[in-house]
Amino acid sequence: LSLPARCYSDLLLESAEVLSVDGAYDKSLEVLSRLLGVSVPKRAVETGVAEHSSLVQAFYAQQAPVPVEEEGPILVVQADGKGVPMVRRETADLKVRRGKGDKKTRKKEAIAIAVYTIAPYRRSPQEVVNALFKKDQPVSDRPTPCHKHIFASLKGKPANLQQLAEWATQRDGPAIQQRVALTDGAEALQDQLQTKLSNFTLVLDFIHVDEYLWKAGTALYGETDPHRAVWVETQLLDLLSSRTTQVIQRLDTKAKTLGPRSQARRVLQQVAGYLRRNQTHMDYATYLQRGWPIGTGVIEGVCRHLVKDRMELSGMRWTKDGANALLALRAVNENGD
Repeated sequence: LSLPARCYSDLLLESAEVLSVDGAYDKSLEVLSRLLGVSVPKRAVETGVAEHSSLVQAFYAQQAPVPVEEEGPILVVQADGKGVPMVRRETADLKVRRGKGDKKTRKKEAIAIAVYTIAPYRRSPQEVVNALFKKDQPVSDRPTPCHKHIFASLKGKPANLQQLAEWATQRDGPAIQQRVALTDGAEALQDQLQTKLSNFTLVLDFIHVDEYLWKAGTALYGETDPHRAVWVETQLLDLLSSRTTQVIQRLDTKAKTLGPRSQARRVLQQVAGYLRRNQTHMDYATYLQRGWPIGTGVIEGVCRHLVKDRMELSGMRWTKDGANALLALRAVNENGD
């Protein structure tokens, strides 16, 4: 019968693992028991997940290349982090009693990565602003990612970004004309991404920039003043037109007119500092003209769907090995592999 050495068949364990990839172990085994009348211990499924996840790296290393005719001309990589709640023994600096500001649940960062190709989507700065302010209907013929592959683990930035670099090398070929790397403003992630993928142009996610500008507008005008939206729209249009220096100068000048202990002044200085540090990654007028993506929606979705939706179910706590094993198989499942 070609049964494995253990007492559960490959088919039974695979069924249990497929269910467990999407939902909690206990609920998955309850469904399996209801359908088949077979009771499988949770430990057996966890062991299977650990064993099968160890094959994922080798599986992707030998995967056949994507056909050239199915690739877009722009190769895109994205990376971001998402916290995973850990069991107590997995977190350092355990305390008998929590102090002020200490959280009950400690988390470790899972680094999520994504690689795909896409066709150019050229638009003007004004078109992007109109979309952000809901002045235009969504464009139906916007290109979608081709052969998107995603992954996440708690192995740290170097290991995950090395895998991202290897995937990017596999996808790089005669069809690729341009290479784009997208992240938020996390400096450590940006630095390591540029080291691993030096031939990619690093682009700062514009949605994070948008959030910073709204924060500055609220500090200046409050939540209800109609001038806030007008002011934010003007700054966003300037940033998308690659006039970042003017926006920074405007923020600095306005901050100097406010009191030294003013909360609004601190916010404006913070936003100006964020823009100043990332200015080299904010040539949005050029990016839009080339048809590049300027938002990290893909990796934000990966963080939410691949990591959060499974790892942060009610009461979930993880060991590092257990989280890595399940995330690996979950990625394989999400990739359709």
